[in-house]
Amino acid sequence: MKLRHTALAALIATGAALPAWADEAAAKRWIDSEFQPSTLSKAQQTAELKWFIDAAAKLKAKGVRDISVVSETITTHEYESKTLARAFSEITGINVKHDLIQEGDVVEKLQTSMQSGKSIYDGWISDSDLIGTHYRYGQILNLTDYMAGPGKEFTNPGLDLKDFIGTKFTTGPDGKLYQLPDQQFANLYWFRADWFARQDLKDKFKAKYGYDLGVPLNWSAYEDIAEFFTNDVKTIDGKPIYGHMDYGKKDPSLGWRFTDAWLSMAGTADIGNPNGLPIDEWGIRVADDKCTPVGASVARGGAANSPAAVYALTKYVDWMKKYAPKEATGMTFGEAGPVPAQGQIAQQIFWYTAFTADMTKPGLPVVNADGTPKWRMAPGPNGPYWKQGMQNGYQDVGSWTFFKNHDANRTAAAWLYAQFITAKTTSLKKTIVGLTPIRESDIQSKAMTDMAPKLGGLVEFYRSPARVAWTPTGTNVPDYPKLAQLWWQNVAQAVTGEKTPQQAMDGLADQMDQVLARLERAGMERCAPKLNAKGDPNKWLSDKAAPWKKLANEKPKGETIAYDQLLNAWKAGKVR
Repeated sequence: MKLRHTALAALIATGAALPAWADEAAAKRWIDSEFQPSTLSKAQQTAELKWFIDAAAKLKAKGVRDISVVSETITTHEYESKTLARAFSEITGINVKHDLIQEGDVVEKLQTSMQSGKSIYDGWISDSDLIGTHYRYGQILNLTDYMAGPGKEFTNPGLDLKDFIGTKFTTGPDGKLYQLPDQQFANLYWFRADWFARQDLKDKFKAKYGYDLGVPLNWSAYEDIAEFFTNDVKTIDGKPIYGHMDYGKKDPSLGWRFTDAWLSMAGTADIGNPNGLPIDEWGIRVADDKCTPVGASVARGGAANSPAAVYALTKYVDWMKKYAPKEATGMTFGEAGPVPAQGQIAQQIFWYTAFTADMTKPGLPVVNADGTPKWRMAPGPNGPYWKQGMQNGYQDVGSWTFFKNHDANRTAAAWLYAQFITAKTTSLKKTIVGLTPIRESDIQSKAMTDMAPKLGGLVEFYRSPARVAWTPTGTNVPDYPKLAQLWWQNVAQAVTGEKTPQQAMDGLADQMDQVLARLERAGMERCAPKLNAKGDPNKWLSDKAAPWKKLANEKPKGETIAYDQLLNAWKAGKVR
């Protein structure tokens, strides 16, 4: 066998065609070395990889030897690009060029391909946030029909779609699957559990605010805690402490801060699962058919510039300027992400679990000597407009996406690769590396149970019923690339003070309506926007449904919960 491995390495290096035994030898080597642990036995892994070898042979016979795919740059995709792509190439004989670029560039290139009708790549890992776009334009492959039709012979019998936790986010209004989830992470609340547990700080907080220092359940408590650590505690171990962290540079990443459900956390949208209906977290209203966008401004029945939306933007600006490091307003998403790990941030209301791996590295100020974190994650607090049954926050679901009219054989090969890096043979190890779980079986595995103490609540969150209330952008958004770019440009004007929050949201709502009007005129394959007539905003504002009328008191008394109590609720099958 050792001689075969040596010969295999030599063949791969020359790019020569691999003999049949080489594929299976490579599969065994990868199973024994890299693909552990797995929820499958080694015999089951061997059988699954044999299926991939046989399926790939059909495509190689048709001349397919190389494919190119693309994703954004995060830890999970780096592992795919550097390790799993090589494994796939060695096992199947089909070489994969897996490009890693910034998220904004993925969206831009995807948009360019949609406009030209020619896909730059054979496969894409792009956010499920584009599900409304893909459904309406009709350029993206419908995977449900593909798996039952032309792609049937290239669809893994062990794919087990029911095991994926994110397929409802990649399903269109027609009930068809348009994207296959590849990784998931949520925006949650992050806090320094070691500081929150200090008796002296607990006593001071309760004396000042009249309730316990703990995980905030509402924005009032979050604000009180931010004020307390920034202006009362001030320093710990000789270093300045901040009660909040954020970013505010005029940059496309500023838009994610808001389109990733900041408004829904405040309570802007309607009740609904996975997204508010008829008004979603972007403030876009759809008609009774649950598909036709009719407006974003309150004047047209939307909520993008409603009192709840203005409140959300106001708090974002106020908290960043009052309680975050002064550098925060000039930072982008990428620059701000590592800051909590430096040890001077007490809490962060909007923190992506994709940072978990980077926040657990030995030697960090936020990691104990035994490798356990000094921090924890929990469901984010809700704003005063939020009501039970609303979306709690955002969950990113990077998903495999294919163009309908692309070369059929290259699409099939990319579909094989997509299934390979989401297969049960590989998915648990990938979850351990990147901590962006996609399969229920992986989440419930012993390996994740063993890792849980070092992951600050990640495993408990994904095992809890709470996770279903964290959802991606929904189908109300008819053209994600065109509408998403409006957010950062308008929000930035509130950060700089050029406009008030109300003026900034008025501008955003008006521009969103303009884009919806252009899409209406341009036409779409289905569910094109059809704007309501502009009217008196007051006729829409209500205390029964979005757009919600302004509350007399936007800061009710703060409420918190002890973290241990929260964990016990999760274990009992409750949200909290």
